[in-house]
Amino acid sequence: MRHGKAGKKFGRKTGQRRAFMRSLAVNVVKRERVETTVTRAKAIRPVVEHAITLAKRGGLSSRRLLLSRLHDPQAVTKLMDNLAPRYQDRKGGYTRIIKSGKTRKRDGVQVATIEFV
Repeated sequence: MRHGKAGKKFGRKTGQRRAFMRSLAVNVVKRERVETTVTRAKAIRPVVEHAITLAKRGGLSSRRLLLSRLHDPQAVTKLMDNLAPRYQDRKGGYTRIIKSGKTRKRDGVQVATIEFV
């Protein structure tokens, strides 16, 4: 039984799921807007928002922690140099999920866009 277990599995094993979430988070940071399914957007939102909160803290330790979590130096640089100063006065809610109302043709899943505010 999965009582009290939070989060989606996405039909993947643990390592694959972590890599999938990491790559999706990196894409959101690099492109600032990604079209994906509603479930994936809802799952990735806390990861991206926590990364921005870490980047706002600044310093070498935050940079190293982000690098260990995202595995992408370009994304970490963009977080620290561009996105963190942009949201310095904001206490949270850095992303928004916009449901497009359309569905994917192959499997009928509802599509949404996750982007920065």
